Amino acid sequence: MSERRSPTIRRRRLGAELRRQREAAGITIEAVAEQLECSASKISRIETGHTSATPRDVRDMLRIYGVVGAESDELVQIAREARQKGWWHPYSTVLVGAYVGLEAAASSIRAYEQQVVPGLLETEEYARAMIRAARPDFSAEQVAQRVRVRLNRQSLLTQDDPVDLWVVLDEAVLSRPVGGDVVMRDQLRRLVEVAELPNVTLQVLPFEVGAHAGMDGTFTILSFPEPSDPDVVYAENATGGLFLEKSDELQKYSFIFDHIRAAAIRPEESIAHIAKLAEEPLWKWRPRSSPWT
Repeated sequence: MSERRSPTIRRRRLGAELRRQREAAGITIEAVAEQLECSASKISRIETGHTSATPRDVRDMLRIYGVVGAESDELVQIAREARQKGWWHPYSTVLVGAYVGLEAAASSIRAYEQQVVPGLLETEEYARAMIRAARPDFSAEQVAQRVRVRLNRQSLLTQDDPVDLWVVLDEAVLSRPVGGDVVMRDQLRRLVEVAELPNVTLQVLPFEVGAHAGMDGTFTILSFPEPSDPDVVYAENATGGLFLEKSDELQKYSFIFDHIRAAAIRPEESIAHIAKLAEEPLWKWRPRSSPWT
């Protein structure tokens, strides 16, 4: 599998290597910061991949650790690549750029969604209606930018080296007519169409399951082709989202996802169910005068 050229994953990998080299040299973050005349928090953020390091920063840090020659040159080059702008950079004011960068580098994505169709599977009309409703504070241009980004992200499913996507949708996602009847029916048909791709697995978690392992909320697990790049869990919320990377957190969410997909109906049955809903949607069964609406 060829590596996707994401500056986000390079920054994360570089930080992990710099931390490894510092620990191997037996030097504290505070000692490095003192020699470089910067704050300890800057060194910490570089090591966690939250801040870009200049090639000069990397060269100076490696000199302190006693790393020179070809190994140093390679890491300095990674620092240059990590500072390049991803295609999503112009849209950074309306999305979580760090997530899109990690998504672009992922080899597999496992996701559980309670409320809406995931961005990688949305139609343009559904995406526009959902963003308008969820973010009434956005201008028309911000909505349009988000829609463009979502459509661009979908190329991950059909490019030469496609990401493996496994999504479990709560039945509530299929029951809420986002954008109205026509838009939602088209979205359901799109799910059936995308599920035919060999790298996409789609399951439905039906209402009849009752309480389940995913009751705490929506999340996405991103895995990467290089063993040195650990998984990341992204739990989205109204203020942006939370990245989780500790081993116990990763194990917990993998455990939860395994239980959710075990409780969901099988992929082939899920697709048949979605296809049926596109013709006989649940929202058509309930009149608008119903006390439940």
